[in-house]
Amino acid sequence: MSPLFINMISKKRVIELIDERFKELDNGLFLVDISISKSNNIKVEIDKHLGGVSVADCMAVSRNVEHNLDREEQDFELHVSSAGIDRPLRIHAQYVKNIGRVVELLLKDGLKLEGVLKSASEKELTIETSEVIKVGKKKETVVEEKSFAMDEISETKIVITFK
Repeated sequence: MSPLFINMISKKRVIELIDERFKELDNGLFLVDISISKSNNIKVEIDKHLGGVSVADCMAVSRNVEHNLDREEQDFELHVSSAGIDRPLRIHAQYVKNIGRVVELLLKDGLKLEGVLKSASEKELTIETSEVIKVGKKKETVVEEKSFAMDEISETKIVITFK
């Protein structure tokens, strides 16, 4: 085999191995993203429906992929990590997991909004915003639910607060 020819690892096969381990663990893990470069650098991001992803979760997924791919046939580098709370939400399951949390939306028209994520479907999400306005000499908090189609949203991030 020519050194210029690199045998690409099948993304489908890696996803099958990941799903196999998810089923074995049965702890709510799900796949957020997977990428495989031309040099077989495999990057896997996972999340969990309830709670956070542990190091043990990442290791279990990594081991299943690593032990079922043949390095003699295809050399590869493998990285398995959690999606990260500071990263934008990318798939529906992440939105569902974070219902009730404060999120920041960046709309495609440039508008930024912050509010509590109230609901999320494949096609739209709803946030509850609150704004303090002055009415005469008093201040009032106006709470409003706003819905947006997913294709209107450029990015959604969890707002991290330390209380």
